[in-house]
Amino acid sequence: QVQLVESGGGLVQAGGSLRLACAASGRTFNSYVMAWFRQAPGKEREFVARIGMSSSTYYADSVKGRFTISRDNTKNTLYLQMNSLKPEDTAVYYCAGDLRGLSVRFWGQGTQVTVSS
Repeated sequence: QVQLVESGGGLVQAGGSLRLACAASGRTFNSYVMAWFRQAPGKEREFVARIGMSSSTYYADSVKGRFTISRDNTKNTLYLQMNSLKPEDTAVYYCAGDLRGLSVRFWGQGTQVTVSS
């Protein structure tokens, strides 16, 4: 079992930046595809970005060029650097572990990101 704990959310003005972190328990972090999802009020949870075991990355079109996903396997930590934030980025951001197709095996509890205009 892997536990995921997110941190780094908060309130930021449009155009600003935030860096989210996701600390993972367990020794097998580096064997999982990891990802970030988000859920805005009244909307379904949506994919943001994923990173493979060899650090290959893939992004949703809505965040491409503004967000960067990364991982530090020595610290069992996943990151999401968010730049040029927009009000529409406001959501609860979730860390996801062991992504296989559309299936996610582990979820964090989420961290709120609010972008004011």
